[in-house]
Amino acid sequence: MVARILLLLALLYTSAITYFSLIVMDFKVSLGGFDPTDKMLHAGAYLFLAVLWKLYFVFQASDFKRYTSNLIWVAIASFIFGMLIEVLQGTLTSYRTPDWWDILANSAGVVLAVVFFIVMAPQVKKLKQEVA
Repeated sequence: MVARILLLLALLYTSAITYFSLIVMDFKVSLGGFDPTDKMLHAGAYLFLAVLWKLYFVFQASDFKRYTSNLIWVAIASFIFGMLIEVLQGTLTSYRTPDWWDILANSAGVVLAVVFFIVMAPQVKKLKQEVA
């Protein structure tokens, strides 16, 4: 049951990132072409994306042995998704442009999620055992 809820949340959140990444956004704060607030939002969005998908795989799996391997796959998929979104911004829209800084911020969020799951592995395992 928990895995189904996490899957639904992960799919909805992934759809929301896709939608909000491809629509017209009117606000922009910039320091010489670099927007620190926007980059923090990118990092946070991709941190949460990777966390949701990783939690889904933790609760969906019957055992805890593949914890590290599916963490790597979640990270790779999140990196690729972030790059794909940037490519789509440049190809599908005339009002958005791809940005290497966004890719870097997205990647930083994914790396933070990986570090979080490596550090919190014992607690995540305990949580899974309690819920299961």
